[in-house]
Amino acid sequence: MVPRQIVLKQAWEIESGDRVAGQLVTGSLGDISIRLQGARLRAPFTGQVELAAKGFNCIYFSSPEVPAYLFRYCGVSRPHLGPIEAGDVMGRGRYIHFATLRRQPDGSWAMVEPSDRVLERSLNRPPPRLPF
Repeated sequence: MVPRQIVLKQAWEIESGDRVAGQLVTGSLGDISIRLQGARLRAPFTGQVELAAKGFNCIYFSSPEVPAYLFRYCGVSRPHLGPIEAGDVMGRGRYIHFATLRRQPDGSWAMVEPSDRVLERSLNRPPPRLPF
């Protein structure tokens, strides 16, 4: 699987995955950092998980349920790549850096305020399905 390369509308001098004084940058402007302590990170919707071309153990999650948005999670170990169902495990991490990107009319992506609902769905176990 080829890592996904995106063009950000905003550009910062230092981004996740860069090195400063030999040290790895694991988060950047626009990220929300969460301490997971190895807990599971779950797919917030049914969608697709792809490796990010840049960043510290970063993945992108996309879903037809929210087509104008892309969710980036960095610090993910053992990521589950490819198609995924809502609530399935995308990976684990000690610290996760979460960012929300919105597609712009010119095709680029811009960082926007992250949704607490999407983040909650990524961190919580989904409710059990009712048998019918």
